[in-house]
Amino acid sequence: MPLGRAGKKTETEEATRRCIATGETQPRAGLIRFVLSPDGIVTPDLAERLPGRGIWVSAQRDAMELAIGKKLFSRGAKTQATIPDGLIELVESLLLKRVIDLISLARRNGSAICGFEKTKGALISGKAVVLLQALDGSGPQKGKLRPPDGQNTYISCLKSAELGLAFGRDYVIHAALAAGGLTRSVKKDIARLAGIRGEDALIEAKQPDDPAVKG
Repeated sequence: MPLGRAGKKTETEEATRRCIATGETQPRAGLIRFVLSPDGIVTPDLAERLPGRGIWVSAQRDAMELAIGKKLFSRGAKTQATIPDGLIELVESLLLKRVIDLISLARRNGSAICGFEKTKGALISGKAVVLLQALDGSGPQKGKLRPPDGQNTYISCLKSAELGLAFGRDYVIHAALAAGGLTRSVKKDIARLAGIRGEDALIEAKQPDDPAVKG
């Protein structure tokens, strides 16, 4: 499994914006950009490429609910904004698609693998920098693997069927990512997805004295 080069943070990740719901200023990587369509409908812009005035909301479910409930999009856009029904669910589905597509792309270029034995091998060899495990997988089985040391090395936000889509399988419980730009993108988008789902997607590695297999 080839390793990509760990690059520097992009300007997009380093730049900050203010959340219309919390009022906090934070890196763009932790927010979701919205714009108004020509007819004034609030539209998610996950790729941050659509024209128009950007309206930023923290990638947290409670922040989204507050922005919708208090109609803060109109204030952020400085004009009347129409909030479509099911906006949070739409954001979640779009983020999920991005994550699946990114992992699938990483699989095709050799920086993502799945299966217990392959994942275990990649973790022991040090090639894997992130461990992914299905949210609905067996606890005892998942406990046999330990994430790499460091922060944000464990992802458990996806269900087995969702993780399976990225690998062209019915389901996947264990997977790993090598270093590189795609892995950074996966971690960014899956953290936003977890926030919208109200779950913790990224955690620090277990302590070195954990009896589980390293990985």
